[in-house]
Parts: sequence; structure tokens; C-alpha cells
Amino acid sequence: MRVLVIGGGMAGLSATISLRSAGIEVDVIERDPAWGVYGVGIIQPANALRALDVLGLAQACVEAGQPIRGDRTYLGDGTTQIAAHEWPTLVAGLPPGNGITRPKLHEILTTATNNSGANVRTGVTATEIRDIGDQVEVACSDGTQATYDVVVGADGLYSQTRAQLFGSELKPAFSGQVCWRYNLPRIEGLEEILVFLGPNGTLGFTPIGRDLMYAFLIETPMPGQAEAIEREGAAAIMRQRLEPFAGPILELRELVSDDDAVVLRPIDTILVPEPWYRGRVVLLGDAAHGTSPHAGQGAAQALDDGIVLAQELARGVPVPDALQAFVDRRFERCRLVVEKSLAIGRWEQDHTLPIDPDATRMEIAMSAAAPI
Repeated sequence: MRVLVIGGGMAGLSATISLRSAGIEVDVIERDPAWGVYGVGIIQPANALRALDVLGLAQACVEAGQPIRGDRTYLGDGTTQIAAHEWPTLVAGLPPGNGITRPKLHEILTTATNNSGANVRTGVTATEIRDIGDQVEVACSDGTQATYDVVVGADGLYSQTRAQLFGSELKPAFSGQVCWRYNLPRIEGLEEILVFLGPNGTLGFTPIGRDLMYAFLIETPMPGQAEAIEREGAAAIMRQRLEPFAGPILELRELVSDDDAVVLRPIDTILVPEPWYRGRVVLLGDAAHGTSPHAGQGAAQALDDGIVLAQELARGVPVPDALQAFVDRRFERCRLVVEKSLAIGRWEQDHTLPIDPDATRMEIAMSAAAPI
């Protein structure tokens, strides 16, 4: 079997490493010539560490990151605690969760991919994908053409592979919220995610290193701020948006001073109807089920996708049967993550909605912790 993976991000690299472990030949093409990443940090809950353990990378992530033991939620006043949870451990010898910088995780995954023997080409896109029944013909922007038994579209939330399969009408929708992120010195002894529910959004702190954490602010944007902002003045705007919160942010807010370090993105989501494949071309990760960050499950679900797809393709059954089995194992869990996370976001925009956001997060976590 020969597989083409389109996209060198979380889902694509999980699939590549897993497929190579099964002895399957893999080509990877990645649009970005530098094969880089943006962002500040990643939450790795217990199920993400379980997936990374299957890939043989969990210990490296824990050594490069900071253990997370649970979470605590407060009102925006910084002192009124309304919820607290200890996270379960799913892999013996590992912490319940982990926080890690996005670049460090990318380095761990790309190193493992290169060491796996996969053929990786960067700065390359698929210009034509043609399913011919028993194979898929692919033409690439570097002038190459090849045939594959399976093509994996793991090219992210704004996937071109998805557009080719399902049409450009099926695209991510704006949730009504944006997320600000900024790296700060880790609060001494912090081994939990701290969450503060304020009048204009939800503020949180996530440890991602021995001396590092990131602050996130999920909120309904001011007019004109649904998209990335101009660099000049970005830090001042973020500080302003943090003003309604008390607690640790009172001592940390003035450290938000570097315009270039501010990350602001609209929260767009998508759930592609099942099945996530057409012929022998299948979608993974954000291309199929891009979720909001409210439950910290986006990266974890992408890792699980790659592992499950490789398991099904390695069984030796006909490819259509393997792809349907993959969707059967993944669709309902990913649907719950996307829809329940969106429900939390809607509650943040309208507190009169009849949901309990803490209970909803726990429902998502319990579903994610079930065996894959």
C-alpha cells in the first residue's frame, strides 16, 4: 500500500508515523516551505498523552512541557471558586495532562516523521486529485505526478482537499468569538489550568513549561476584530480586554507588552457530515471536524484520527471498508466534541442559555477518555 498525506500538521503527522509503524509507504506534502507553526501552546489532556504514547512520543512531550493535574474555575473577580477537577491518568507513569509549546511539539512530531522513513516534501500542494477506482492519481505543484492507494487530506481547517471533495460551499463558520493568546511567566507552582469567567469572556492560564504558561481570552470581539489585528498596538488592545478580570492577571497584565507576541484568531468551526471520504480520499483532523478551544480537545482528536486510520488500513481489508470503519469509530466522538464545545461558546455569549458549561466540559472529557 502507498499513501499520500496532504498536510504536515498534527493529524497528518500522527497518521504518517502510525502508517510507517505498520510498514506502509507514505509520502507527505506540506504547503509551508518552512514547515513551521504559529501559536503559543497546546493543552495535552490524558487522551492526548495516550495517543502520543501509542506514537512513542509521550515521554518526550512530558519532558519538554509541564504536567497539568487538573483545572479550577473562578468568577472574574479572581477569588470566587465555582468548580475544581482532578484529571484522571490514562497511561501509567505519565501525568494526567501536559502543557507544551506549539513549536516544541511540532519539533517532536516532525523529527519522528523524518526518522520514520516517510518521504516529506515541503512547499508543495496537490493541484489535482483524481480517484480512478482502485487508485488515486495526484498531480502536485512541483510538477510531479503519482498514484496512491489512499490519499489523506489533513490540511487543516481551511482544507483545499475538502473543497475538492465536497465543494467550496462546505466551509468553516464563524462561532461569534475570537481567542487571544500570549505567553507569560508561569505562576509559581501552577500545575492546573486556571479559568476565570468574566463579563466579556473567559480568561485562562495554561502551564506549558517549567517557567512558562500562556494566557488565553475567549470573547465576543469588538467590531472589526474578528480577524487578526494589526501588529502595532495589539498588546495594548489585549491589555484593555483583560481589564474586567481580577486575580493573577492584575500582576501580569502589564507584561502583555510585545505586539508581535500577541496571537488573535477568530474561532471558526466545522463538522463535515459523515462519511469523511469520497472514494479513496479521506479527511482527518480539523479538515473534518475543526472545533473551538473550549474543551482543549482539537489536537487530541487529530492525533487519535491518525492512529485509528492507520489501524484500519493495516488490517488488510478493502480500502473502502477500512475508511468506513475509520469513520464509524471517529464520527460520533468528534461530533460530540465539536457540538458541545460550541454550546459552551454560545453560553459565554448568552448566559441565559440552559446549559452548565462545567458539566459540559466534563462530559466532553469523559467521552474523550473512553478507549478509541
